[in-house]
Amino acid sequence: MKNAPWSHYQLFLLVVRYGGLSGAGQESGLSPATVGRHMLDLEQRLGRALFNRSRRGYDLTADGETLHAMLKEAEGNLRRVEDWQGEKAAPTLVRLALGTWNAFLVSRHINEICSADESLRLQFIVGEQRASLAHRENHIGVRAFRPEETNLAARRIGSVAYAPFRARNSPVSHAERWIAVTREEAISGYLLWPHRHCADSLIITVSRPRSMLDLVEEGAGIAILPCFIGDTNRNLERAGPIIEELTHGQWLVLHNDDRHRHEIRRVADRLTHFMKARLSLYAGKRSEADL
Repeated sequence: MKNAPWSHYQLFLLVVRYGGLSGAGQESGLSPATVGRHMLDLEQRLGRALFNRSRRGYDLTADGETLHAMLKEAEGNLRRVEDWQGEKAAPTLVRLALGTWNAFLVSRHINEICSADESLRLQFIVGEQRASLAHRENHIGVRAFRPEETNLAARRIGSVAYAPFRARNSPVSHAERWIAVTREEAISGYLLWPHRHCADSLIITVSRPRSMLDLVEEGAGIAILPCFIGDTNRNLERAGPIIEELTHGQWLVLHNDDRHRHEIRRVADRLTHFMKARLSLYAGKRSEADL
């Protein structure tokens, strides 16, 4: 049995993170077919089946879960070495794991999180997957549920509401024209909702949630968006009431070993203040212009 190159394990982590080959390919710069071949090769080298493959994506087998846990711990250790190595050579790096829309909102107000004159670097890890912090892959994350890992600390910061949005004054004929991410990428409740309730009216599907906003702004149809995104966009209006079943809590999460590090704590405190100042906005009760 040949040893697998480390690059195979790195690709394995990307496939798990994105739930399939497409996202892993985009992140690595390889084609999905090439990533798939590497995963088959990794399984052959290890002599174990790592994935259950389906049209919905790649789910881990029991052996895959075991390998993933070991690699995440190794990856966390490597990141700690990198952080330690760079402590004197460069400003402190703080990694933020954020969903698409929180990253969008924070980016618009980045000076509230990190000012230009600070000796601090931020790295945004943006995606719909659960923010990974258990092995210190990231320093700060935002999750839609309270973490179960015992080595993570969490602060609840209100709730997030969702509603259908369309371009302001769009034609009545667009009422049944829906936009959504592809079924394979619909890994959150609000992304799944159109597939469950409006599947026959989907006229455009995209691979990333951010593209839905661009299409809705152009008047292409209706999409489910967080109220804190739709309500702050002057080009949009609600196409219906808040969908209560989609409302969920929001937690800011840190690793216990990181939450007392000065720079990480400072960014976490600022992000907490930023989000708490917008509790009503996140809950769909007022626009940012009213703050």
